[in-house]
Amino acid sequence: MQSLRTFLNEDAQGKNLHLEHIEDEILNFGIGGARGSINFLRSLRDMLAGNARSSINMTVKWDGAPAIFAGIDPADGKFFVAKKSVFNKTPLLYKSQADINSDPKLPQSLKPKFIVAFKEFSKLGITNVLQGDLMFTSADLESDMIDGQRHTTFQPNTIVYAVPQGTPLDAKIKQAKIGVVWHTTYSGKSLPEMRASFGANIKNLRKNRNVWMDDATYQDESGTATFTATETASVTAVLSDAGKAFSTINSNKLKSFLNYQAGFTGKMIGASLKTYINSLVRTQTSLKRSHAAGYKAHVEEKYDKEIAKLKTEKSKKALTEKKEEALKLADDYKELLGNIFEFMIGIVKAKGMIVSKLDKVKSIGTFIRTSNGFKVTNPEGYVAIDRVGGNAVKLVDRMEFSFNNFTAIKAWDR
Repeated sequence: MQSLRTFLNEDAQGKNLHLEHIEDEILNFGIGGARGSINFLRSLRDMLAGNARSSINMTVKWDGAPAIFAGIDPADGKFFVAKKSVFNKTPLLYKSQADINSDPKLPQSLKPKFIVAFKEFSKLGITNVLQGDLMFTSADLESDMIDGQRHTTFQPNTIVYAVPQGTPLDAKIKQAKIGVVWHTTYSGKSLPEMRASFGANIKNLRKNRNVWMDDATYQDESGTATFTATETASVTAVLSDAGKAFSTINSNKLKSFLNYQAGFTGKMIGASLKTYINSLVRTQTSLKRSHAAGYKAHVEEKYDKEIAKLKTEKSKKALTEKKEEALKLADDYKELLGNIFEFMIGIVKAKGMIVSKLDKVKSIGTFIRTSNGFKVTNPEGYVAIDRVGGNAVKLVDRMEFSFNNFTAIKAWDR
Protein backbone atom coordinates (compact mmCIF):
# COMPACT_ATOMS: atom_id res chain seq x y z
CA MET A 1 0.00 0.00 0.00
CA GLN A 2 1.26 3.46 -0.80
CA SER A 3 2.43 5.14 2.41
CA LEU A 4 0.70 8.34 3.44
CA ARG A 5 2.01 11.38 5.19
CA THR A 6 1.80 11.11 8.94
CA PHE A 7 -1.77 11.90 9.95
CA LEU A 8 -0.80 13.82 13.06
CA ASN A 9 -1.41 17.44 13.82
CA GLU A 10 1.65 19.20 12.37
CA ASP A 11 1.74 21.53 15.36
CA ALA A 12 1.87 18.57 17.70
CA GLN A 13 5.43 17.71 16.57
CA GLY A 14 4.53 14.10 15.84
CA LYS A 15 2.64 13.58 19.07
CA ASN A 16 -0.62 11.66 19.05
CA LEU A 17 -2.83 14.59 19.96
CA HIS A 18 -5.08 14.57 16.94
CA LEU A 19 -6.25 12.08 14.31
CA GLU A 20 -8.14 12.89 11.13
CA HIS A 21 -11.27 11.32 9.63
CA ILE A 22 -10.36 9.24 6.60
CA GLU A 23 -12.78 11.13 4.33
CA ASP A 24 -11.09 14.43 5.21
CA GLU A 25 -7.67 13.40 3.89
CA ILE A 26 -8.41 14.97 0.52
CA LEU A 27 -8.78 18.30 2.34
CA ASN A 28 -5.63 17.70 4.38
CA PHE A 29 -3.23 16.44 1.73
CA GLY A 30 -4.90 16.95 -1.63
CA ILE A 31 -4.58 14.32 -4.36
CA GLY A 32 -2.12 12.27 -2.30
CA GLY A 33 -4.48 12.22 0.65
CA ALA A 34 -7.41 11.19 -1.53
CA ARG A 35 -5.45 8.36 -3.12
CA GLY A 36 -4.24 7.29 0.31
CA SER A 37 -7.75 7.11 1.76
CA ILE A 38 -8.82 4.78 -1.06
CA ASN A 39 -5.76 2.59 -0.46
CA PHE A 40 -6.47 2.47 3.27
CA LEU A 41 -10.04 1.30 2.66
CA ARG A 42 -8.91 -1.27 0.11
CA SER A 43 -6.52 -2.72 2.69
CA LEU A 44 -9.27 -2.78 5.30
CA ARG A 45 -11.54 -4.56 2.84
CA ASP A 46 -8.79 -7.11 2.21
CA MET A 47 -8.25 -7.58 5.95
CA LEU A 48 -11.94 -8.26 6.57
CA ALA A 49 -12.05 -10.59 3.57
CA GLY A 50 -9.32 -12.66 5.19
CA ASN A 51 -6.56 -11.56 2.83
CA ALA A 52 -3.25 -11.99 4.65
CA ARG A 53 -1.58 -9.42 2.34
CA SER A 54 -3.34 -6.56 4.13
CA SER A 55 -0.82 -4.13 5.63
CA ILE A 56 -3.25 -2.65 8.14
CA ASN A 57 -3.45 -2.96 11.92
CA MET A 58 -6.66 -1.95 13.68
CA THR A 59 -7.25 -0.57 17.12
CA VAL A 60 -10.54 0.27 18.81
CA LYS A 61 -11.18 3.85 19.92
CA TRP A 62 -12.28 3.83 23.56
CA ASP A 63 -14.29 6.75 24.88
CA GLY A 64 -12.04 7.32 27.89
CA ALA A 65 -11.16 10.55 29.68
CA PRO A 66 -8.85 12.11 30.37
CA ALA A 67 -5.91 11.14 28.19
CA ILE A 68 -3.11 9.98 30.45
CA PHE A 69 0.61 9.47 29.89
CA ALA A 70 2.94 7.33 31.96
CA GLY A 71 6.57 6.34 31.71
CA ILE A 72 10.15 7.29 32.33
CA ASP A 73 11.54 10.79 31.84
CA PRO A 74 14.83 10.31 29.94
CA ALA A 75 16.19 13.45 31.58
CA ASP A 76 16.42 11.91 35.06
CA GLY A 77 15.19 8.33 34.76
CA LYS A 78 12.23 9.01 37.05
CA PHE A 79 8.72 7.62 36.61
CA PHE A 80 5.91 10.09 35.93
CA VAL A 81 2.26 10.40 35.00
CA ALA A 82 0.92 13.39 33.12
CA LYS A 83 -1.83 14.89 30.99
CA LYS A 84 -1.17 16.25 27.48
CA SER A 85 1.05 18.93 29.01
CA VAL A 86 3.79 16.27 29.01
CA PHE A 87 4.89 17.64 25.62
CA ASN A 88 4.83 21.34 26.50
CA LYS A 89 8.05 23.30 26.00
CA THR A 90 8.36 23.03 29.74
CA PRO A 91 6.78 19.60 30.41
CA LEU A 92 4.35 19.36 33.31
CA LEU A 93 5.02 15.97 34.88
CA TYR A 94 3.87 14.41 38.12
CA LYS A 95 6.77 12.51 39.69
CA SER A 96 5.27 12.26 43.14
CA GLN A 97 1.91 12.43 44.89
CA ALA A 98 2.99 15.84 46.19
CA ASP A 99 3.37 17.09 42.59
CA ILE A 100 -0.21 16.02 41.89
CA ASN A 101 -1.68 17.61 45.01
CA SER A 102 0.18 20.90 44.51
CA ASP A 103 -0.78 21.50 40.87
CA PRO A 104 -3.43 24.27 40.83
CA LYS A 105 -4.23 23.56 37.14
CA LEU A 106 -5.25 19.95 37.76
CA PRO A 107 -8.97 19.83 38.70
CA GLN A 108 -9.63 18.57 42.22
CA SER A 109 -11.85 15.83 40.79
CA LEU A 110 -8.89 14.39 38.86
CA LYS A 111 -6.29 14.48 41.64
CA PRO A 112 -7.42 11.24 43.36
CA LYS A 113 -7.42 9.49 39.96
CA PHE A 114 -3.90 10.65 39.12
CA ILE A 115 -2.65 9.64 42.55
CA VAL A 116 -3.97 6.11 41.98
CA ALA A 117 -2.47 6.15 38.48
CA PHE A 118 0.92 7.23 39.77
CA LYS A 119 0.97 4.61 42.51
CA GLU A 120 -0.23 1.67 40.41
CA PHE A 121 1.28 2.43 36.98
CA SER A 122 4.72 2.79 38.57
CA LYS A 123 4.55 -0.94 39.35
CA LEU A 124 4.04 -1.98 35.70
CA GLY A 125 7.66 -1.69 34.62
CA ILE A 126 7.03 0.82 31.80
CA THR A 127 10.40 1.58 30.18
CA ASN A 128 9.35 4.16 27.57
CA VAL A 129 6.28 6.42 27.54
CA LEU A 130 2.74 5.16 26.96
CA GLN A 131 -0.40 7.15 26.21
CA GLY A 132 -3.81 5.83 27.06
CA ASP A 133 -7.38 6.66 27.96
CA LEU A 134 -8.33 6.53 31.63
CA MET A 135 -11.45 4.39 31.86
CA PHE A 136 -12.24 4.21 35.57
CA THR A 137 -11.04 4.14 39.13
CA SER A 138 -12.79 1.88 41.61
CA ALA A 139 -15.02 4.72 42.85
CA ASP A 140 -16.48 5.07 39.32
CA LEU A 141 -17.81 1.50 39.11
CA GLU A 142 -21.57 1.12 39.38
CA SER A 143 -24.11 -1.68 39.21
CA ASP A 144 -26.95 -1.30 36.71
CA MET A 145 -29.72 -3.53 35.41
CA ILE A 146 -29.59 -3.71 31.59
CA ASP A 147 -31.96 -5.93 29.62
CA GLY A 148 -32.84 -7.88 32.74
CA GLN A 149 -29.23 -8.64 33.70
CA ARG A 150 -27.10 -6.96 36.34
CA HIS A 151 -23.97 -5.30 34.90
CA THR A 152 -20.92 -3.55 36.29
CA THR A 153 -20.75 -0.22 34.47
CA PHE A 154 -18.39 2.73 34.11
CA GLN A 155 -18.82 5.93 32.13
CA PRO A 156 -15.66 7.99 31.64
CA ASN A 157 -17.19 10.25 28.99
CA THR A 158 -20.25 9.73 26.73
CA ILE A 159 -20.33 5.95 26.30
CA VAL A 160 -21.31 3.66 29.16
CA TYR A 161 -19.29 0.43 29.25
CA ALA A 162 -21.10 -2.55 30.74
CA VAL A 163 -19.84 -6.00 31.77
CA PRO A 164 -22.26 -8.76 32.85
CA GLN A 165 -21.74 -9.49 36.53
CA GLY A 166 -20.44 -12.91 37.48
CA THR A 167 -18.13 -13.16 34.45
CA PRO A 168 -14.30 -13.44 34.68
CA LEU A 169 -13.94 -9.95 33.14
CA ASP A 170 -16.32 -8.55 35.75
CA ALA A 171 -14.19 -10.07 38.52
CA LYS A 172 -11.01 -8.49 37.11
CA ILE A 173 -12.59 -5.06 36.78
CA LYS A 174 -14.04 -5.14 40.30
CA GLN A 175 -10.67 -6.18 41.67
CA ALA A 176 -8.88 -3.28 39.96
CA LYS A 177 -8.30 0.15 41.46
CA ILE A 178 -7.89 1.71 38.03
CA GLY A 179 -8.65 0.89 34.39
CA VAL A 180 -6.75 2.15 31.34
CA VAL A 181 -6.54 1.42 27.62
CA TRP A 182 -3.05 2.07 26.22
CA HIS A 183 -2.93 2.96 22.53
CA THR A 184 0.29 4.84 21.71
CA THR A 185 3.98 4.34 22.46
CA TYR A 186 6.58 7.14 22.53
CA SER A 187 10.34 6.85 22.24
CA GLY A 188 13.19 9.33 22.06
CA LYS A 189 16.20 10.74 23.89
CA SER A 190 14.14 13.49 25.50
CA LEU A 191 10.44 14.23 25.95
CA PRO A 192 10.38 17.07 23.38
CA GLU A 193 12.08 14.80 20.82
CA MET A 194 9.79 11.81 21.33
CA ARG A 195 7.89 10.43 18.37
CA ALA A 196 4.59 8.60 18.48
CA SER A 197 4.14 5.03 17.34
CA PHE A 198 0.52 3.92 17.14
CA GLY A 199 -0.16 0.84 19.17
CA ALA A 200 1.09 -0.29 22.56
CA ASN A 201 2.66 -3.65 23.34
CA ILE A 202 1.67 -4.37 26.94
CA LYS A 203 2.63 -8.04 26.97
CA ASN A 204 5.92 -7.33 28.72
CA LEU A 205 4.41 -5.12 31.40
CA ARG A 206 4.26 -6.57 34.90
CA LYS A 207 0.94 -7.98 36.03
CA ASN A 208 -0.80 -5.89 38.67
CA ARG A 209 -4.19 -7.01 39.95
CA ASN A 210 -4.92 -3.38 40.81
CA VAL A 211 -4.70 -2.34 37.15
CA TRP A 212 -7.15 -3.49 34.48
CA MET A 213 -5.64 -2.61 31.13
CA ASP A 214 -6.04 -3.26 27.44
CA ASP A 215 -3.92 -2.35 24.42
CA ALA A 216 -6.92 -1.45 22.18
CA THR A 217 -5.89 -3.96 19.49
CA TYR A 218 -8.87 -5.05 17.42
CA GLN A 219 -9.38 -8.79 17.72
CA ASP A 220 -12.06 -10.87 16.04
CA GLU A 221 -11.72 -14.19 17.82
CA SER A 222 -15.34 -15.06 16.97
CA GLY A 223 -14.90 -14.73 13.22
CA THR A 224 -18.12 -12.69 12.98
CA ALA A 225 -16.43 -9.66 11.39
CA THR A 226 -15.37 -11.38 8.19
CA PHE A 227 -16.79 -10.20 4.87
CA THR A 228 -18.67 -12.66 2.71
CA ALA A 229 -17.84 -12.73 -1.00
CA THR A 230 -20.98 -10.65 -1.67
CA GLU A 231 -20.05 -8.05 0.96
CA THR A 232 -16.51 -7.83 -0.39
CA ALA A 233 -17.89 -7.24 -3.88
CA SER A 234 -20.24 -4.52 -2.55
CA VAL A 235 -17.40 -2.61 -0.87
CA THR A 236 -15.28 -3.01 -3.99
CA ALA A 237 -18.07 -1.52 -6.12
CA VAL A 238 -18.40 1.48 -3.80
CA LEU A 239 -14.63 2.04 -3.84
CA SER A 240 -14.72 1.82 -7.63
CA ASP A 241 -17.32 4.60 -7.68
CA ALA A 242 -15.14 6.65 -5.34
CA GLY A 243 -12.25 6.06 -7.74
CA LYS A 244 -14.32 7.35 -10.66
CA ALA A 245 -15.20 10.48 -8.66
CA PHE A 246 -11.52 10.87 -7.80
CA SER A 247 -10.63 10.87 -11.51
CA THR A 248 -12.84 13.94 -12.06
CA ILE A 249 -10.87 16.06 -9.58
CA ASN A 250 -8.38 18.40 -11.23
CA SER A 251 -5.11 18.29 -9.29
CA ASN A 252 -4.09 21.92 -9.95
CA LYS A 253 -7.58 23.20 -9.17
CA LEU A 254 -7.55 21.23 -5.90
CA LYS A 255 -4.17 22.70 -4.95
CA SER A 256 -5.54 26.16 -5.63
CA PHE A 257 -8.61 25.44 -3.51
CA LEU A 258 -6.53 24.17 -0.59
CA ASN A 259 -4.45 27.37 -0.73
CA TYR A 260 -7.75 29.27 -0.60
CA GLN A 261 -8.71 27.24 2.46
CA ALA A 262 -5.37 27.96 4.11
CA GLY A 263 -6.31 31.66 4.06
CA PHE A 264 -9.11 31.06 6.57
CA THR A 265 -7.19 31.52 9.80
CA GLY A 266 -7.82 33.09 13.19
CA LYS A 267 -11.37 34.37 13.56
CA MET A 268 -12.20 33.28 10.02
CA ILE A 269 -11.35 29.61 10.54
CA GLY A 270 -15.10 28.97 10.69
CA ALA A 271 -15.37 29.73 6.96
CA SER A 272 -13.42 26.61 6.05
CA LEU A 273 -14.97 23.70 4.17
CA LYS A 274 -14.25 21.36 7.10
CA THR A 275 -16.34 23.57 9.39
CA TYR A 276 -19.12 23.61 6.80
CA ILE A 277 -19.10 19.80 6.60
CA ASN A 278 -19.08 19.53 10.40
CA SER A 279 -22.13 21.80 10.54
CA LEU A 280 -23.95 19.31 8.30
CA VAL A 281 -22.88 16.42 10.52
CA ARG A 282 -24.17 18.19 13.63
CA THR A 283 -27.61 18.53 12.03
CA GLN A 284 -27.55 14.83 11.03
CA THR A 285 -27.44 15.80 7.34
CA SER A 286 -25.80 13.31 5.01
CA LEU A 287 -23.35 14.88 2.57
CA LYS A 288 -24.70 15.33 -0.97
CA ARG A 289 -23.23 16.81 -4.12
CA SER A 290 -25.87 19.54 -3.97
CA HIS A 291 -24.36 20.81 -0.69
CA ALA A 292 -21.49 22.24 -2.73
CA ALA A 293 -23.83 25.09 -3.69
CA GLY A 294 -24.36 25.92 0.00
CA TYR A 295 -20.71 26.51 0.79
CA LYS A 296 -20.74 30.07 -0.62
CA ALA A 297 -23.58 31.02 1.76
CA HIS A 298 -21.61 29.48 4.63
CA VAL A 299 -18.57 31.63 3.82
CA GLU A 300 -20.74 34.74 3.53
CA GLU A 301 -22.40 34.06 6.88
CA LYS A 302 -19.06 33.71 8.66
CA TYR A 303 -17.73 36.94 7.15
CA ASP A 304 -20.92 38.85 7.99
CA LYS A 305 -20.70 37.76 11.64
CA GLU A 306 -17.14 39.05 11.92
CA ILE A 307 -17.91 42.28 10.04
CA ALA A 308 -20.79 42.99 12.44
CA LYS A 309 -18.36 42.85 15.37
CA LEU A 310 -16.05 45.53 13.94
CA LYS A 311 -16.32 49.08 15.27
CA THR A 312 -14.78 51.26 12.55
CA GLU A 313 -15.96 51.77 9.00
CA LYS A 314 -12.40 51.36 7.75
CA SER A 315 -12.03 47.87 9.25
CA LYS A 316 -15.52 46.89 8.07
CA LYS A 317 -14.70 48.02 4.53
CA ALA A 318 -11.42 46.07 4.51
CA LEU A 319 -13.07 42.83 5.66
CA THR A 320 -15.99 43.34 3.27
CA GLU A 321 -13.52 43.53 0.38
CA LYS A 322 -11.97 40.25 1.54
CA LYS A 323 -15.45 38.76 1.75
CA GLU A 324 -16.28 39.68 -1.83
CA GLU A 325 -13.02 38.14 -3.02
CA ALA A 326 -13.70 34.96 -0.99
CA LEU A 327 -17.25 34.68 -2.38
CA LYS A 328 -16.01 35.04 -5.95
CA LEU A 329 -13.53 32.23 -5.37
CA ALA A 330 -16.28 30.09 -3.79
CA ASP A 331 -18.21 30.48 -7.05
CA ASP A 332 -15.13 29.51 -9.07
CA TYR A 333 -14.68 26.33 -7.04
CA LYS A 334 -18.32 25.23 -7.14
CA GLU A 335 -17.83 22.44 -9.70
CA LEU A 336 -14.65 21.25 -7.99
CA LEU A 337 -16.51 21.07 -4.66
CA GLY A 338 -19.22 18.96 -6.25
CA ASN A 339 -16.56 16.49 -7.42
CA ILE A 340 -14.87 16.51 -4.01
CA PHE A 341 -18.20 15.81 -2.32
CA GLU A 342 -18.91 12.94 -4.73
CA PHE A 343 -15.56 11.46 -3.78
CA MET A 344 -16.09 11.96 -0.05
CA ILE A 345 -19.59 10.42 -0.28
CA GLY A 346 -18.03 7.26 -1.72
CA ILE A 347 -15.35 7.15 0.98
CA VAL A 348 -17.96 7.65 3.73
CA LYS A 349 -20.17 4.90 2.28
CA ALA A 350 -17.30 2.40 2.05
CA LYS A 351 -16.13 3.38 5.53
CA GLY A 352 -19.66 2.83 6.86
CA MET A 353 -19.79 -0.67 5.41
CA ILE A 354 -16.45 -1.53 7.00
CA VAL A 355 -17.27 0.05 10.38
CA SER A 356 -20.62 -1.75 10.46
CA LYS A 357 -18.77 -5.06 10.09
CA LEU A 358 -16.17 -4.14 12.70
CA ASP A 359 -18.96 -3.28 15.14
CA LYS A 360 -20.04 -6.94 15.14
CA VAL A 361 -17.24 -7.63 17.62
CA LYS A 362 -17.30 -6.02 21.07
CA SER A 363 -15.38 -7.26 24.11
CA ILE A 364 -17.43 -5.02 26.41
CA GLY A 365 -21.01 -3.81 25.94
CA THR A 366 -21.39 -0.17 24.91
CA PHE A 367 -24.44 1.95 25.70
CA ILE A 368 -25.52 5.54 26.02
CA ARG A 369 -27.46 6.74 29.02
CA THR A 370 -30.75 8.48 28.19
CA SER A 371 -33.68 9.78 30.21
CA ASN A 372 -35.45 6.53 29.29
CA GLY A 373 -32.64 4.24 30.40
CA PHE A 374 -29.79 2.60 28.49
CA LYS A 375 -29.64 2.49 24.71
CA VAL A 376 -27.27 0.23 22.79
CA THR A 377 -24.62 2.08 20.81
CA ASN A 378 -21.50 1.12 18.89
CA PRO A 379 -17.92 1.73 20.01
CA GLU A 380 -16.63 5.26 19.42
CA GLY A 381 -14.77 4.07 16.33
CA TYR A 382 -11.50 2.59 15.14
CA VAL A 383 -8.00 3.63 14.18
CA ALA A 384 -6.46 2.10 11.05
CA ILE A 385 -2.66 1.98 11.12
CA ASP A 386 -0.42 1.42 8.10
CA ARG A 387 2.18 -1.12 9.23
CA VAL A 388 4.58 0.09 6.52
CA GLY A 389 4.56 3.83 7.13
CA GLY A 390 3.12 3.96 10.63
CA ASN A 391 0.47 6.45 9.51
CA ALA A 392 -3.05 6.35 10.91
CA VAL A 393 -6.59 7.60 10.34
CA LYS A 394 -9.75 7.25 12.37
CA LEU A 395 -12.91 5.54 11.20
CA VAL A 396 -15.88 6.95 13.06
CA ASP A 397 -19.58 6.99 12.27
CA ARG A 398 -19.76 10.78 12.55
CA MET A 399 -23.55 10.87 12.47
CA GLU A 400 -23.93 8.46 15.38
CA PHE A 401 -21.10 10.07 17.32
CA SER A 402 -22.62 13.54 16.83
CA PHE A 403 -26.10 12.30 17.79
CA ASN A 404 -24.76 10.68 20.96
CA ASN A 405 -22.92 13.86 21.90
CA PHE A 406 -26.14 15.84 21.67
CA THR A 407 -28.56 13.35 23.24
CA ALA A 408 -26.67 11.15 25.70
CA ILE A 409 -26.39 12.00 29.37
CA LYS A 410 -22.66 12.60 29.83
CA ALA A 411 -20.63 11.54 32.85
CA TRP A 412 -20.39 15.18 34.04
CA ASP A 413 -24.14 15.81 33.53
CA ARG A 414 -25.26 13.27 36.11
